[in-house]
Amino acid sequence: MSKQTEFTFDQPTTDADLLRSLLKRADKVLIKKLSNNDRNWARKKLDAEGNPVPGGKTMNNQAGPYIPAETRKSDFFLPLQLLERTDGKSDEIWHREISTVWPQNEGERRTSNLRWYTSKNTETHLTGLPKSVFKDLLPASFFIMGRLTGNDGYIYECLTIDSGSEEVQLLATLFDIRADFVAGMFEPATVQAEERERVLDFADQVIAAWLAGTIEDFEANSASMPKTLELAQMAQAAFLKTHGLEKIDPFALDSPGDVLREISRSIEWELFKEFQRRERSVQLVRAVLGDKPRKFTPSDMMRALLDEFPRIDTILLSAAQQRKSRAGYSYEHHIEAMLTGGSIPFQKQVIIEAKKRPDFILPSLKFMNSGTDKASTGLILSAKTTLRERWKQVEREMGGHRRLFLTTVDENIAGNAIEDMASFGVHLVIPESLKESKLSEYKGYSNVLGFGEFCEINVRPNLASWNK
Repeated sequence: MSKQTEFTFDQPTTDADLLRSLLKRADKVLIKKLSNNDRNWARKKLDAEGNPVPGGKTMNNQAGPYIPAETRKSDFFLPLQLLERTDGKSDEIWHREISTVWPQNEGERRTSNLRWYTSKNTETHLTGLPKSVFKDLLPASFFIMGRLTGNDGYIYECLTIDSGSEEVQLLATLFDIRADFVAGMFEPATVQAEERERVLDFADQVIAAWLAGTIEDFEANSASMPKTLELAQMAQAAFLKTHGLEKIDPFALDSPGDVLREISRSIEWELFKEFQRRERSVQLVRAVLGDKPRKFTPSDMMRALLDEFPRIDTILLSAAQQRKSRAGYSYEHHIEAMLTGGSIPFQKQVIIEAKKRPDFILPSLKFMNSGTDKASTGLILSAKTTLRERWKQVEREMGGHRRLFLTTVDENIAGNAIEDMASFGVHLVIPESLKESKLSEYKGYSNVLGFGEFCEINVRPNLASWNK
């Protein structure tokens, strides 16, 4: 068990602060990507006009998120106890009361309840939770339970991380969470140790270069971040090698949208993290120690750290910004590779009107404006890794008569936003696995297509006329 823990939330803190604090104190952490049902129990049911139904009814009766069966079977919780039934039914119910604390809800403490109905499913209901920290979450948000030891045994500190927040990127970085992640248990100390080992493996090379007086050349040759296009091509090459393919042809793939997601959100993400780890490590060494080898006393080292703190802070902030800015341009490169792989004609970043420069026009602006019978088959394809409110910028590219398709690998788009897009004639093109996923809200909307559907319905029938 971990050491005794006191809980105080007197000062306002950000979700990032709360997350870092929890990871320092918890011996084990459960992280779960919330399904729609895991959120809807806290959301009010609406009528046809979008107003809350009288009586405060919620969208389902689940009363809290499910806890994975693997977690129930592990030692994360104390063993569940058999509940004595008085209703005459024979199906077993196992339960355990647990103490939970909610720093995002003013540090509220609750007695929550784990309950496993053996007749229903293998997962366990977690009830007795504050609705306030769940009700406004976007799809595919995260629930985190950190196990700590208090005066009366285990206490579980709980957080929610909205999938549209900046903190979700921090969570993904800290725990190496990939796009297909659903749930997992972690030991923060082990995760930190593994990251430290990855850094130390590279540190020997950095130290050797610094002692040799060649660290500047070492950074240029071995620790510089590739340009966005180069990194995208590296990810594509890795995918092709793994699957024994020569090109990324959407017509030859079962689920081309899922392939786009795998390349951009998994393969390239891993490459990016390794390059960034190397790049920032060398930058920090050069900032503190300089480029020329010399002897340092402990006093010298302390003074160098203090003197260069603003520069160190800038390097770390730059790393966070770099993670945000690279994704959009990278996704465009993967779309381009897929269009090229399928021999689909296109123009990229063409100015169609003042301040209107869509990512792709299929097959070309000249064809779309030709006035022929086939001109209407042309379309605009915009690529956004994350949408939020940015889809409204894309809507302006339609120009009143052009067909607009918006492709994304973002799983956190709320249903009302999808409806808004439909009202403007915007079609969403997404990974196939997200269309029916219980983690997203794409299911059931006529303006949502898998990438394969998009290619078969809107591209393949027109290739002959486009290629003329």
